[in-house]
Amino acid sequence: MQYYNIIEVANTHGGDLKYLLSLLDEFSDIDAKDNTGIKFQPFSPDGIALSDFEFYEVYKKLHFTEAQWNQVIDKASETKQVWLDVFDLYGVKIFEGNQAKITGLKLQTSVLENREVLGAFEKLDLSKHKLIINIAGRELNEIKSFVEYFESKVKPQELLLEVGFQAYPTEFQDSGLGKIELIKNTYGKRIVFADHIDGTHSDALLLPLMALFEGADIIEKHVMHSELETAYDKFSSITRVKFDEIIANQKRYGEVFKQDFINDRERVYLEKSIQLPILNKSILKGQGIRAEDISFKRTAQKGVLYSELKNMLNGKYVAERDLEKGKAIQKEDLKKIKIATIIAARLKSSRLKEKAKLKIGNLSSVELCIKNALRFKDVDYTILATSTTDQDSELEKYTYDKKVIFHKGDPDDVIQRYLDITRKLGIDVVIRVTGDNVYIAPEVAEFLLASHFASGADYTSGKEAAIGTNLEIINVAALEKVKRHFVKADYSEYMTWYFMNNPEHFKLNIVELPKEWVRNYRLTLDHQEDLDMYNLIENYFIKNKIEFNLVELFKFLDTNPEIAKMNSHIGLKFRTDQTLIDTLNKVTKIPADAKT
Repeated sequence: MQYYNIIEVANTHGGDLKYLLSLLDEFSDIDAKDNTGIKFQPFSPDGIALSDFEFYEVYKKLHFTEAQWNQVIDKASETKQVWLDVFDLYGVKIFEGNQAKITGLKLQTSVLENREVLGAFEKLDLSKHKLIINIAGRELNEIKSFVEYFESKVKPQELLLEVGFQAYPTEFQDSGLGKIELIKNTYGKRIVFADHIDGTHSDALLLPLMALFEGADIIEKHVMHSELETAYDKFSSITRVKFDEIIANQKRYGEVFKQDFINDRERVYLEKSIQLPILNKSILKGQGIRAEDISFKRTAQKGVLYSELKNMLNGKYVAERDLEKGKAIQKEDLKKIKIATIIAARLKSSRLKEKAKLKIGNLSSVELCIKNALRFKDVDYTILATSTTDQDSELEKYTYDKKVIFHKGDPDDVIQRYLDITRKLGIDVVIRVTGDNVYIAPEVAEFLLASHFASGADYTSGKEAAIGTNLEIINVAALEKVKRHFVKADYSEYMTWYFMNNPEHFKLNIVELPKEWVRNYRLTLDHQEDLDMYNLIENYFIKNKIEFNLVELFKFLDTNPEIAKMNSHIGLKFRTDQTLIDTLNKVTKIPADAKT
């Protein structure tokens, strides 16, 4: 909190120069470096009023000569910044004679339309002087006009706005506290608070403090001599003792406002009392932690705060090790998942010989598949996974891009083939692709990955997708679980069945796809008709310089139904061969008595 005080002498001197000089002596040890100024009211009785005004005779008593004011200002300026209240041209004259010793001027609200004074101000160079204007009794539109006038015509070094006025007596509700925030926010000016409350009341100490809390920057406070008799303005004035109390309060409370937003003791309090995220279930290595997996407790354990953990509860982080129930979570307990697209392909096909090498447009089918897979976002590895047979070794020539990892593994156990490479690379989540499906779309991969992580699933796939355009998202931890139950998963060419047949062991997430991605087309490569249709599609993309996406693909097939029908009569074996279906249902089912 920044504060500045103006000692308002006003008329407490009663026109007695000795009183005024003694008052200056009493406050002489408070100087400018203490952010303190002192303000006087030089005026002439005929300059401020007519003889018929009720206080005219009082004004005559309060009048000092120019020489006397020069003496007062000289003495005051030795220790303080000096301010003048200007009511008439006599006040302007006193300012002009002491300009180098004056910090700022003030105009009461009653003087703001005094054209004589304003005209004189316009001729003065106030570029090194501050100007306070009191806006008591003025509406917001009037204040705006005054601000615009003084900034354009008078051009002081700084224009400040003052709230507060003096009545006889000044009531608590007249303080103007409620105006400070509005005035400051409306005009962006520093605010002066002029306090005229009964000087003997406790509010005389509280109101200046409250004003600072409300946003006032300067406090103007009436003072009087501690021992000499005060003839005028005694009601709202305070003695040096009370003034010191105000300063002490400002410093004491001001220090609170200067504190760092969080201090060391506050940090210690939070550290000792905060409830940490605690696992309410055991988490296996490779599993993600969800919000529902944690509760909050005070504990002697060390662990991360929820604010540090919450961004890791999105499914994209998994346990680095087995974590026990009741454990506070450490940052090192979790790691950001690694995602890999694994494309399974071989050259042993019987119906369409070595179909992975067959051209679709300008690329082999497996290269076109890889090309589209490389467009998947947030994927750490793209892997072409084939078998260890000599025949399949040739596929190393068809990886399309140097970034693609070529992996050889078990010829029959595809899950084992996956796990060999995922263990080696520390992969946590797999996007499963078969090389037969060249039109795999990045938009589908992004959609399914988002759903997979949001749901905390072990296995995610789309519903009602066109054959060959769907994808499967599988946690490596789930593949490891399959292997614990099936040491030799010889049917894992049909990997889907190991998950769909065991919903009690895996969290399945079968997602409704956007309608524009749903069709009843066949887009997989196993027959000559498939190859012919693929080439017609790819030629369309190449000719029209269109980057493949599902919307454009389906737009082409929707408008060319004869092409879409080229292979529509061909079924999928695992959907039509009942013997195979029965076998898969049997060999992929985890026994009921098996431990999870």
